[in-house]
Amino acid sequence: MAKLTAAKVKALDKPGMHGDGDGLYLRVAYTGAKSWAFRATIDGKRRELGLGPYPTVPLARARIHATELRLAVSNGRNPLAEKKTRSEVPTFRQSAERVHALSYPRWRSQKHADDWWATLERHALPELGELPIDRIDRFAVLAVLTPIWTKTPETARRVRQRIRAVMRWAMAHGHIDDNPAGEVIDGALPAMPKIKAHLRALPYCEVLDALRLVAASGASIAARACFRFLVLTAARSGQARGATWAEIDRSAEEWRVPASRMKSNREHRVPLSRSALQTLDSVASLRDGSDLLFPSPMRRHTPLSDMALTKVLRDVGLAERTTVHGFRSAFRDWAGERTTAPRAVMELSLAHSVGTAVEQAYARSDLLDKRRRLMNRWAAFVTDDPANLNADRPAGGT
Repeated sequence: MAKLTAAKVKALDKPGMHGDGDGLYLRVAYTGAKSWAFRATIDGKRRELGLGPYPTVPLARARIHATELRLAVSNGRNPLAEKKTRSEVPTFRQSAERVHALSYPRWRSQKHADDWWATLERHALPELGELPIDRIDRFAVLAVLTPIWTKTPETARRVRQRIRAVMRWAMAHGHIDDNPAGEVIDGALPAMPKIKAHLRALPYCEVLDALRLVAASGASIAARACFRFLVLTAARSGQARGATWAEIDRSAEEWRVPASRMKSNREHRVPLSRSALQTLDSVASLRDGSDLLFPSPMRRHTPLSDMALTKVLRDVGLAERTTVHGFRSAFRDWAGERTTAPRAVMELSLAHSVGTAVEQAYARSDLLDKRRRLMNRWAAFVTDDPANLNADRPAGGT
C-alpha cells in the first residue's frame, strides 16, 4: 500500500479511510474533519484505536504512535486494555488547572494569575487542551511554540515555561517520564537573544517637574495623590494603590506594608517624610468605608486600577519617557549619584533583598533610621521643600 505524504494528508478531502501502511489510516469524515486510526488484530479480534485528530497530530507523529502500538501488539500486550487504564490520566487542560490552583496561593498578584492562565488558553489549550497528558510529545509542544517563537519571543518564552511547569507536575505524579517542553526541544528552536529590557525612567532631576505636572493635571484627587505618594516612598504601583489606613502608623510616621502584599513575603516598613504625610492628609476626605488610602473614584470600595497611574502619565505627556515603575529607578539613580548612603540602605528602601541567603538569615535590622534620613532627603529633593529634612528622627525619638 502506497504510503501517505504530508502534502497528500493535507490535501485529502475524500471521505473514507486512507491507508499509510502497517495498520495506520487517515479517516476523513464527511464534514472534512480528519483523524488517525490504527488497526490491528488483538486477542484474535480486529480492533481499531484512535490516535488523535489531524493536524494536531501530524503524519510523522501518527507513524511513531502506530509503530509503538504495533510493537506492543507483537509483544503480546493489549493496547486497548492499557488505554482503559490510562483513562484516569488527566488531559493537559485538567493538569494545567491543577497547576494553576496549586500555584495561586504563592502568587502575589491577581494579574499574574490571570495572565498565567490566559497565556495557556490563547496559545496552548487550542492544540493541547483535550489531549491526555501522556500523549503530548515534543512534536505537540513544538507545534504550539514554533509559530510564535520568533514572532513574539517573550510570549513564546512564557508559553514554554508554563507548558513545562504543567508537564513537570505530570512527571511528579507519574503520568509521564520525560518533559517534552524541556531541553529535548532546545535544538529545534533558535536561540533567543539575551537582552535585558530597561523600563523607561526620567532623569532624577526632572522628577520635581513631573510631580508639578501631575498636581496640575485633571486627574482625580485619588490618582494624583497616589502618584505623589508612590514617588515619595519609592514604592511599587500595586503596593501604593492597595495601601490602607490600617497600614499607616502616624505616631511612628511609618507605612507598614504587610507580608501578604510584598514580593518578599515579609513585612516592609516605609518611613514617611513630611511631604508623604501631607499627601495622606489630602486624601482623608476620600474615605469610603473601604479603608483604602486611594479608592477608585469610579467604583466604591475598589482600589485604583493598574492603568490609573499610567493614564496620569499619558495625560501629562510623560508616558513616552517613563513608566510608573521608572520613578523607582529615578530614586535609585539619585541615591547612588547624589548621596553617600550605603548600598544596603538604598536597596532596602526599594524593598530589595540584600546580601546572600546566609547574610539575610543573620540580618536583624531593616536600617529604618538610615532609610528615614535617605527618604527625607529624597522628599526634599523632589518637592523642593527643605522642611522634609527636619524629620530625620521618628516621631517620639530622642
